[in-house]
Amino acid sequence: MTDWFQKTFSMTRFGRGFHLVTSDIEREIPELREFEIGMAQVFIHHTSASLTLNENADPTVRDDFESHFNEVFPENAPYFKHTYEGPDDMPAHLKAAVLGSSLMLPIRRGRFHLGTWQGIYLCEHRNHASGRTITVTITGQKT
Repeated sequence: MTDWFQKTFSMTRFGRGFHLVTSDIEREIPELREFEIGMAQVFIHHTSASLTLNENADPTVRDDFESHFNEVFPENAPYFKHTYEGPDDMPAHLKAAVLGSSLMLPIRRGRFHLGTWQGIYLCEHRNHASGRTITVTITGQKT
């Protein structure tokens, strides 16, 4: 039998950058522990923030992500027309489009079944963003 679970919650406000949030998300969904095996979709409800999966040990990786994405998508580019909310507006949308708004993660024995050095990043691309809304949808077999 396949079971389903879904929860929407708000993350606290993060400053601009790449933030490791794996344990924050797991804390928000204690129901994850009920699943022996399954899949979880983690979805962010915003167009100027994103999610990605990457290095969870060395924080300089997250700093390098921020530096690189700022080079690729600079603020104040003369060809940007969508600047209603400031110079970080259009670059934030581009960064979010490249990284994406959701992750599909395997579940094993009540936890996300990630690689040894993998963690979920909430990628905040705005200078002055509010909290972000996340929905986690789980399907699988409970214990």
